[in-house]
Amino acid sequence: MPNLNAEQRQKLLNELSGMNFNKAKAKLRSLDQKNRLVFFRNAQSVGRWMTRYDLPTLGTRVTLVETHQDTANKGKLRSEFELSEISVEPLPGNVS
Repeated sequence: MPNLNAEQRQKLLNELSGMNFNKAKAKLRSLDQKNRLVFFRNAQSVGRWMTRYDLPTLGTRVTLVETHQDTANKGKLRSEFELSEISVEPLPGNVS
């Protein structure tokens, strides 16, 4: 499959925006056999956790941004992540 152009990247973004984190992650991993997990739930700013996949066969980079909240339930601390933002952009070699 050739590199994704801007229209195809927008279509991918629209598909991913209706999914939760695990479904989006599975979709990305199935799109490209040579997918590469760049970083997983990396806290690059306060309250925002980022996971990035490079899809070299498609010439695309996808960043999933989650918000994080700790909640206490019956004395147990639980971490809840919510997918809040998705970025789909071309890799440096993809000019389409």
